[in-house]
Amino acid sequence: MREQIVKINNVEICTESFGNPKDPAILLIMGAMTSLDWWDEDFCIRLADQGRFVIRYDHRDLGRSTTYEPGTSHYTITDLADDAAGVLDAYQIDQAHIVGMSMGGLTGQILALRYPERVLTLTLIASSVFGTVMEKLPPMDQSILDHHMKSASIDWTDRNAAISYLAGGWKTLAGTKPFEHERMHKLAAREVDRATHLPSRFNHALLQGGEEYYDKSDAISAPVLIIHGTEDPALPYEHGLALKKAIPHSELMTLDGTGHEIHSEDWDQIIDSVIKHSS
Repeated sequence: MREQIVKINNVEICTESFGNPKDPAILLIMGAMTSLDWWDEDFCIRLADQGRFVIRYDHRDLGRSTTYEPGTSHYTITDLADDAAGVLDAYQIDQAHIVGMSMGGLTGQILALRYPERVLTLTLIASSVFGTVMEKLPPMDQSILDHHMKSASIDWTDRNAAISYLAGGWKTLAGTKPFEHERMHKLAAREVDRATHLPSRFNHALLQGGEEYYDKSDAISAPVLIIHGTEDPALPYEHGLALKKAIPHSELMTLDGTGHEIHSEDWDQIIDSVIKHSS
């Protein structure tokens, strides 16, 4: 396990790798407002133990990567796809298997369209279609929005308050499987202790761009695996079904009772599927 700060597109991106660099590479791309910490370390190690070189990283405005003043917009989702390609460049990787969660799945779709020669396979977890059809799909549960509306009153210098807020956010994303209180608080604590400037995360709410890739998911040439929970309150299961329809050659794996999360009860199934998909 090695952490490395790399310079990409004039910004610093914090990365961390697991396993043997000679093994096939898997690049993990997390969702909006979510640092690399939420790709659980044990999850990454288990992937690496299956003969993969695994890389996770902080998006801009998260963790130890470059942050901007809260309330400002300095980049687009296409820039985030370029950042992902830049991470591969930094590790001298020509081609990789891409695994994207939520917004990371949208970023992965742009990456696969923008740099098709670099994407061996694409796995989309709890994600949606990048395009106009997304507007017709069921919206995010109001309880998630209500939780984040409380962020303005958080004292980010209060470590316990910040941890409670971040872990509480994941509780709003949970499905019907038991909420992993201890694990979520542990991961939240790690993020709080690593982050350069926690409030900058909300700049992701201002993220725009990528219009040139709208409704072009069917042009993705790489093999695509879609993984979606039936109880996802952020991007309901219908988003997974729409994604399957938008990418005709894709496969859909359904996680019963799972929310907008990578629940530890699903690790075996997810890891086995990603390894098989990337073989």
